[in-house]
Amino acid sequence: MKRRPPDYPKIFDLSKLRNRLRVFHDRASAGKVLAGMLEEFRGSDVMVMGIPAGGMAVAVEIARELHLPLDIAVVSKITLPWNTESGYGAVAFDGTVILNEELLSHLNLTDQEIQTGIMKTEQKVSRRVTTFRGDRPSPDFKRPIILVDDGLASGFTLRVAIKALRRNGAMKLILAIPTAHSESVQAILEEVEAIYCPNLRSGLSFAVADAYERWSDLDEQEVIRILQEFRDPNERE
Repeated sequence: MKRRPPDYPKIFDLSKLRNRLRVFHDRASAGKVLAGMLEEFRGSDVMVMGIPAGGMAVAVEIARELHLPLDIAVVSKITLPWNTESGYGAVAFDGTVILNEELLSHLNLTDQEIQTGIMKTEQKVSRRVTTFRGDRPSPDFKRPIILVDDGLASGFTLRVAIKALRRNGAMKLILAIPTAHSESVQAILEEVEAIYCPNLRSGLSFAVADAYERWSDLDEQEVIRILQEFRDPNERE
């Protein structure tokens, strides 16, 4: 069942940044660029939701610039037993699971190994939800949502986040990502109402980090700090 009016979905990018590398100083500057593209939502009833860890550093700048509420959509990829940097699926905050069936068909993983990977990832996601949200109630998923990550490569973590948000009542989802491969954007386009991506790139190779001058992984403590400072600006240095 389609959830969107016939004029959706749409892609909004910046022509001056297409197929360029190192266009953002860091995630915060990328968030400010996206905030400029999302100006129409300033002070509206839209909620910004960031995907940890890196997406939160982008999302907080959008929320601050546009005076919007900020929340978190916890998802995690299911990693390979021999390579924790690569995954064959993802798990979302509500238990939603998506597997990369095409990739799995080329891996020699047993059903037990797959189920163990899913279980471990579910435990990780559950722990992170408790760590990041504490006893705060779940947000109103039925309000319009701007879903934010720091980039779109394969798209599995974003896809599972979108599916989970839809399952929890989201009717209008706007995806905001600083950088993405054009093929991945096309693959996910029908799942959201609109995509805002200033740095669209094509080509045989793609790395999210290549869009940034400064790039490093964010840990859980940094995500906690971002959330705490947004809720209490007086804590900011």
